[in-house]
Amino acid sequence: MIEEQARRGYQVEILLVFAVTLGLSGLRSLVRLLDSLLKPQPLNQQSVAINAPQARFDLLDLLAQLLGVVQLAAWGGLGLYLLWRGGTRLKALGLDRTRIGPDALGSLGLAAVIGIPGLVFYLVAWQLGLNLAVQPSTLDESWWRSAVLILLAAGNAWAEEVLVVGYLLTRLRQLGWRDHTALLASAVLRGSYHLYQGFGGFVGNVVMGLVFGKVWQRTNRLWVLVVAHTLLDVVAFVGYTVLRGHVSWLP
Repeated sequence: MIEEQARRGYQVEILLVFAVTLGLSGLRSLVRLLDSLLKPQPLNQQSVAINAPQARFDLLDLLAQLLGVVQLAAWGGLGLYLLWRGGTRLKALGLDRTRIGPDALGSLGLAAVIGIPGLVFYLVAWQLGLNLAVQPSTLDESWWRSAVLILLAAGNAWAEEVLVVGYLLTRLRQLGWRDHTALLASAVLRGSYHLYQGFGGFVGNVVMGLVFGKVWQRTNRLWVLVVAHTLLDVVAFVGYTVLRGHVSWLP
């Protein structure tokens, strides 16, 4: 167990980190869900875009999207830096390059385990009126769209897995939390910043958080989670732009 002064320091650190990153996103997401619920239309007759244009002019939109990628990279970097300053080595988190082959295979398997059931769950939740129609991308057609969507997918995966799994579970373990309690807190946090999608988005991401967090607790291989999450988002973001308007079951 750590001394009381260090305990208070870690508690304040966690509060500040998530007050400027994904915790704040969770509160904003809750506000957006409440706003959607107060509208006269059912949730499944409303839509929400994950990646939307940020500027009217093409090159300015490109710049705005890239700045979003930088922000996500910095969020994850902040969590890693604080752990490193506290004496945690990156190898202990599973961010070394000693198991590239096994990590890659693990990422593919984890993406398949989460991705296929996740898509089915989303479609069922949407049909039942528990979710908004989620549009992974409404970016205009442009020469840079696919590349930026891939970068955004990697940025989302990096920020979320480093902060919500690597950083948070490490700090909670240092604070003396039991693994199961810390895992549940991490998963609920992950679900919270997806509330803007509806109740299905919340539940689906809580389940994803439980699976991803448990995998990390057992293996300490964070690269597996980052790459798997990147693959999931690349398929969702880029795949949606390719299939939209060509298949009837996509909103």
